[in-house]
Amino acid sequence: MQIAMIQDKIVPADELESAYLDRGIYFGDGVYEVLRSYDGKIFALEEHLARFANSLAAIGIAGVDIGLIRSRVQKAFDTAGISNAKIYFHITRGSAPRKHTFDAALKPNFFLTVMELPDDKEIKANGIAVSTHPDWRWKRCDIKSLNLLANVLARANAAEKGCAEAILVNEQGRITEGAGSAFFAIFGQTLQTSALTANVLPSITRKFAIKAGKNVGLELIEKSLTPQQATDADELFIAVTTKDIVPVVRFDGKLISDGKPGKYTKSLIWEFRSFTV
Repeated sequence: MQIAMIQDKIVPADELESAYLDRGIYFGDGVYEVLRSYDGKIFALEEHLARFANSLAAIGIAGVDIGLIRSRVQKAFDTAGISNAKIYFHITRGSAPRKHTFDAALKPNFFLTVMELPDDKEIKANGIAVSTHPDWRWKRCDIKSLNLLANVLARANAAEKGCAEAILVNEQGRITEGAGSAFFAIFGQTLQTSALTANVLPSITRKFAIKAGKNVGLELIEKSLTPQQATDADELFIAVTTKDIVPVVRFDGKLISDGKPGKYTKSLIWEFRSFTV
């Protein structure tokens, strides 16, 4: 008799709900997106859907109707009635008894949540502290995969240090990005961030942060930084879907400039907001 145990309850294996057999649980075999709304309007939905389609293709999950995903997202958002919401959704390869290989005919599983976003005025006004952590992730971080254990451990380490984000440093001693964000530095009138490679997520918020930078007169350099270079920057910030531009005022315990959000970062926050109306 094949069985399963859920907490202390034993059940026949053939009576398990499909959620317990999801390859997303066993292997992180799926991809996801996080997007948000501003004042009742979903921001950058098409950009997120395009990236989602690219992630699906990259791991070989075929036959997903992006138009259907779009309508599901909109329906869930409208039903929730939350003005400033975080929308999370993922697709896994499907449910089956655990084994590494998979049947190409598996039906993908879809899941979505809509949650209210907390107010972020305080962190935008005061900035956050960040700390560095080794980049232990796999070599295809350009795919928005459910495999996030390395990110989770890095963020947990940052939290233990009283920091809001972990900034990941690769084996060459250079910063790739944050555990859940894009990372930027400002030197004079230059905006610097890592170039998009297989080790850096093509962040939607990164794209709009760069656009905002150009609009306020910053010249872009796409080149990774060392932690020492980051501490020497005039300003630092992270870019993340749920909070857009967030000033970084302390890096590995060192104050950045005077320890307050810089003038360009403040301008970028306002400029980014203009994209959302």
